[in-house]
Amino acid sequence: MTSFVTHLESAIDGTRLDASVPQTLHAGRPLWVRYDLAAVGRALTPDRLRDRPPTLWRYRELLPVADNDAIVTLGEPMTPLLPCPRLGAALGLQNLLVKDESLLPTGSFKSRGQTVAISMCRQFGIRRVAIPTAGNAGGAMAAYAARAGIEAFVFMPSDTPLANQVEAALAGAKVFLVNGLINDCGRIVREGTDQLGWFDISTLKEPYRVEGKKTMGLELAEQLDWDLPDVILYPTGGGTGLIGMWKAFAELRALGWLRTEKLPRMVAVQSDGCCPIVRAFEQGSRFAEPFAGAATVASGLRVPAAVGDFMILDAVRESGGTAIAVEEERIVPWMRQGIAAEGIGFCPESAACIGAAEKLAASGWLAPEERIVLFNCAASQKYPHLAKLDLPVIDDPDHVDWNRLA
Repeated sequence: MTSFVTHLESAIDGTRLDASVPQTLHAGRPLWVRYDLAAVGRALTPDRLRDRPPTLWRYRELLPVADNDAIVTLGEPMTPLLPCPRLGAALGLQNLLVKDESLLPTGSFKSRGQTVAISMCRQFGIRRVAIPTAGNAGGAMAAYAARAGIEAFVFMPSDTPLANQVEAALAGAKVFLVNGLINDCGRIVREGTDQLGWFDISTLKEPYRVEGKKTMGLELAEQLDWDLPDVILYPTGGGTGLIGMWKAFAELRALGWLRTEKLPRMVAVQSDGCCPIVRAFEQGSRFAEPFAGAATVASGLRVPAAVGDFMILDAVRESGGTAIAVEEERIVPWMRQGIAAEGIGFCPESAACIGAAEKLAASGWLAPEERIVLFNCAASQKYPHLAKLDLPVIDDPDHVDWNRLA
């Protein structure tokens, strides 16, 4: 296959870098993958997409992998875009849609980033990788590394949900629990690069996970017949998905595929237990100060310092969007509300977006008739520790008290 990648570009100062060798950061900040979009437009059109299998790799001209034999896949499907009338009605929204990423192979949107990042590792001949994780990214990286036959090291806070620990360990990764937060895990990975020779697949420390996450935006546009919603609500920890979607929309607009010039207002949603992006947005800053004492049941939101902070904030501001923190103690109730209303297995991170929709609709920032897309980023089944059920027991199945059941 022909690669349409032209170069890598520093997101902080525009420095052009070679895309033919592994790269991480420039001046301590992330890189963009840049494409010859004119050539992409000659090779691919929306009509040609229609006959392709409904997987993430249908957009391969807009992805960085040049060698088809290097692709490491677990069959990443296009995820459904589901109307949610009952939940929408409860929130005061007439046109609420949920894009359910929980149907991806590892049960979360992290499959998107890892299939591309590990494919690029295979293409470059990298044999050992490492990642700090708050949960789902580590399990996804371990799964794709196993698929590729690449050695994987995963470092996660010691209170990371058990399901994520088990997922990474069962995939054969070397998993280490760290008495600290994800930034402490990140420091270990960074220091180990010289000590143990692994490639760092931390969020935005390499440029390819964001390309995989970009496909959320490509899919969304295609599912809406190359139109876009008015607003996207997105749970924001490291922010790769929000950044990736904003990049996708810019590329689609440059290709001339969109039927509208108006791009969605992007909403970065955090918990008030860890909201560095919200604080920076409210202060008018382009960079976020590390958040002290970060604590939230939504482990994917517990990112005290994001290396792509300015990229998140740039996208939110360019879109006319906002950043909002919701009450930590209401995340689990919102999770229960969403699941009971629609049967969708909302994760706690995305439950925070339900809370954000409620608050923004009540304030008038969201208009009732607007088309709103909320991303459900992982399966609720990965968070059994949050259920805390007290279910009634039928002691004698031969003598059921039917009145009690009613």
